[in-house]
Parts: sequence; C-alpha cells; structure tokens
Amino acid sequence: MIQERPVPPVEGGGTPEPLARVLRQVGEVILGKESVVRLALVALLAEGHILLEDVPGVGKTLLARALARTIGCGFRRIQFTPDLLPADVTGAAIFNQKTREFEFHPGPIFSEIVLADEINRASPRTQSALLEAMEEQSVTVDGVTYALPKPFLVMATQNPIEYEGTYPLPEAQLDRFLMRLHLGYPERSQEMNILAQFRRQESERQLSAVLSVDELRQWQVTASRVYVDDIMEGYIVDVVRATRRHPDVELGASPRASLGLMRAAQAHAVTEGRDYVVPDDVQAVAKAVLAHRITLRPEARYQDKESDGVVAEVLGQVEVPRGRGRVGRL
Repeated sequence: MIQERPVPPVEGGGTPEPLARVLRQVGEVILGKESVVRLALVALLAEGHILLEDVPGVGKTLLARALARTIGCGFRRIQFTPDLLPADVTGAAIFNQKTREFEFHPGPIFSEIVLADEINRASPRTQSALLEAMEEQSVTVDGVTYALPKPFLVMATQNPIEYEGTYPLPEAQLDRFLMRLHLGYPERSQEMNILAQFRRQESERQLSAVLSVDELRQWQVTASRVYVDDIMEGYIVDVVRATRRHPDVELGASPRASLGLMRAAQAHAVTEGRDYVVPDDVQAVAKAVLAHRITLRPEARYQDKESDGVVAEVLGQVEVPRGRGRVGRL
C-alpha cells in the first residue's frame, strides 16, 4: 500500500529536497526554463497529462526524456505520423500458430511515461486511441480491458496547427490534458550555454534517477490530500466559470477543468512545501490548466487575441480571497 509522504514544514515555504533534486537535475538539461520544468513536475504529482506545444527544435522531446530518466520511470516514445494506426499505439491481438489462440501484444502505450511525439501529425482516428488510456488508465482491445502501469503520464508534443501536415486536436482530447506548456526560444546566454554543453558532450545521457517510482507515487498521494478550504474551492470555481462569461470566449472551460485546476493547485502547494492551497497556487497554474480548454470567438482570433491572455484577464477580474480560512493538516 502506498503511504502518504508528509510535506515537511519549511520556514517561509520551500521545495522539499527530494522534489528539489528533480528540478535541479532536469534544469541542468533544460536551461533557463525553470518555470516550465516546475509545472511539468506539478502535472506529474497531480497525475495529469502534459501537452507541449511549440515550434520544432526548442527541447520538447528532451524535456520528456529528462523527466523520465530523473524519476526512474519506464519510458516509451511513439512517433506520430499520418500512417500510424490505433493498434500501433494500443497493441493488438495476434493469432499464435502454436497455441491456436489469439494473444494480446501490448503496444508502446504500456509504459509509465509515454512520449506522443508530434501528436497532431497523426489522423484523428489514431489520436482518439489515446482517449481511454488518458482518462481511464486502461486500454480495451477486442472487448478485453487491460490496465496500464501506475504512475501513467502522457507527454505529447505538437507543432503549431498552422504548420503543414498537422491536424488540430479535438476539444475532447485537449480537455484530457491537465496542462499545455510552452518552452519558447532561449535567451542568447542560454543558447550559448546549450552550445557549450553540447561541445563538452554533456547531455541527458548523464542524468540519473534521483526519485524512485515508489517515492513518486507517495508524493502523488500526498498531493491528492493537500487541504483545500471551502473559500479556495469557491475561488477555483469562480475562475473557471468566469471563462464561460468572457466576451471573447465561445466555449469556456468545463467542470473537468475545475477538477484539474484544484489538483494542479494541490500539487503546486506541495512543491512549495505547504500542505494547504492558497490563491498563489491557483494563479501559478491557471494559464497552463485553462488556456487550452477554452475556444475563442472568430472575431477575437482575427484580432490576434490568445487564450493565455484571456485567462490572465479572468484572474484579474475574479476577486481573490483575503484569507484562506482554516489550515488543514495532512
């Protein structure tokens, strides 16, 4: 049985040392992107999936590999292409000539961390093969349901949809990603450090596991039990509901977004060394959790407005609780 790992009290707040080791080591490979690395760890603690959306070559695949090696999880990569079939992802039942029976051969989805590389280059039919796995942590083939390993995390990368040969992800699949993250181009000094790192032949091959799978699951249990006051629950719901009333939004965030925002805020609190959620936790994860779940009106898109900006406006409009109420202990 997985036991709860208490969040150690840290004077003035601070990342617990086991989690800090993960952040430091991944940060040695993903240079200058500390906030993105922290959000990726938050998603992992919240047992949520990550969509990495950015232009090619900025380190999306590298981040997924580095995170898997640092935590010591099983890692499989699926290269999504237009000719990829659903069975290539989930596996298939193959007839065994010796036993005269069909035997299930698991696909690459059966791993603890799965990198769905360039997911929007595959057809919508193949993209939909991930829906059950992401929501139920299981795969059904020929009427038989197979459980996926735990922990289970899909890290999908996609190029911007205006690139050639891409299919937009349907809203139902976007809603199953807890977070959408952007790496962006590095600063000049950071890019020079990348060149120096490559010249010294320092890469993610040097990474070692600083957190075991069992320890990760303990931290996930801890995150799920972080105290959320009624006042904070109300704040989370108000933020999500405000996205539905925004004049630039055609389709607002769903109730699943409210659950995701609460889970992400709980996990963020753990990375700050607290066992209760405060408004700062909600605000720190809101853009990553909500922006990809809302659809802007056509006239807003014509004006080059972005969903990240809408979420920022919502956070500025919703009243922030002055007190967090009673502090619960794990």
